[in-house]
Amino acid sequence: MNIWKKLRKNPLGIIGLILIVAFAIVAILAPVIAPIPDDMRNLARTFTIPNSMLREGFSSQPTPPSDAHMFGLAAGGYDIFWGLIWGTRAAFMVGIVVTLLTALVGMTVGTLAGYFGGWIDNIFMRFTDIIFAFPNIVLLMILVIVLRGGLPVIMLALILVGWAQYARVVRGDVLKVKRLEFVDAARSLGNTDSRVIIKHALPNSLNSLLALVSLDIGATVVSFAALSFIGVGVPEGFPDWGYLINISRPYFGQIEYWYTYIYPASFILLFVLGWTLLGEAIREAIDPRSR
Repeated sequence: MNIWKKLRKNPLGIIGLILIVAFAIVAILAPVIAPIPDDMRNLARTFTIPNSMLREGFSSQPTPPSDAHMFGLAAGGYDIFWGLIWGTRAAFMVGIVVTLLTALVGMTVGTLAGYFGGWIDNIFMRFTDIIFAFPNIVLLMILVIVLRGGLPVIMLALILVGWAQYARVVRGDVLKVKRLEFVDAARSLGNTDSRVIIKHALPNSLNSLLALVSLDIGATVVSFAALSFIGVGVPEGFPDWGYLINISRPYFGQIEYWYTYIYPASFILLFVLGWTLLGEAIREAIDPRSR
């Protein structure tokens, strides 16, 4: 409650929250805003998201915005507006689900490593060092290519690459907490290690994770879009902002085709901006020393 009171006084945090809520409404109402035509009702879906965008013909040249297609058609006849709306649902699916699962894995690893120490700490932290030794995008590309792409594979790859930062943060918090007197008192009263971890170690690490999770949702969506942009992962025609920019690459810098890349780029920018502003506001609310 105290965090919410401080958050309300941060105008940038409120702007971020408004942006997130607006995108959430679009994602929820995607079937209403961009209805699925009858001839696409039987199209395969992944996590409620159609595996292909609405398509009008197969022209290799984009078509300018019109009454029938308000944002125009991208190369290949893909409806940009339709792709952006359903791409919002894909962004939320990837961003939130991947980040929460990543945080859960990292929190588990960091807690075990920090609390028990010794060989457990050494093994887990060496794996963490290996993750940090390579650029994330390189590891993501390798995993997605080896596992042969698809939305579930991309989400799994993002989790496998992203847990290390959470593990380090939680481990540091647990190392500090386990040396405090109340933890020693809990042990002396006969509490088991699992009980001490759940009641004392983890709760004192959650505040540090709140801001990190919010910031990481935007970063996860950017990584997802980057994979789509370089042509790795999602199938052809999947409603994703990065894929829309990918098929618009031949028209970068051509003013007459601005709509093919400006619209999806704006969606990515605003989505990431919303989570970044909210994450920074949460960080300031948790830590009054932050500026």
